[in-house]
Amino acid sequence: MPDLLVRLYALPPPPVAQTGGVEIRRALVPEKHLVVEWACSTFNCAWASEVEVAFARQPVACFIAVQDGAIVGFCAYEATCRDFLGPLGVAEHARGSRVGAALLLSALHAMAAEGYAYAIIGGAGPTAFFERVAGAQVISDSSPGIYRGMLRSNPPEAK
Repeated sequence: MPDLLVRLYALPPPPVAQTGGVEIRRALVPEKHLVVEWACSTFNCAWASEVEVAFARQPVACFIAVQDGAIVGFCAYEATCRDFLGPLGVAEHARGSRVGAALLLSALHAMAAEGYAYAIIGGAGPTAFFERVAGAQVISDSSPGIYRGMLRSNPPEAK
């Protein structure tokens, strides 16, 4: 999966705080355990580790989507590397409802407000989503990028 580059000075307007009954906002420190647990159980514990780092920043570098008092998505930034966005995850039932786009744009606008002109989306999965929502462009020869050689939960068997 390649890395993507986003021009923060050319973003569409920031989303509204409510999108289809879902509140998009910066996470609060007392919510850390809930967001980390949700990221690990819904996606994977590597993403949860990145979310933990995002909570160590001030302001917290993680936006969440909340519907009826429950998390339905998150987007972290500056977790693995400076100026990197991700991970971003949305519950399966909330996909296609613009929640992912609202989370993405909220985090990218926060990065712009912190002084960045560009953002890197590391190891982006669905590149078409990032291209459509934020005008992201693939960085050539960027796969596997910084994640090369990363330890995995299920290492290959020793021979």
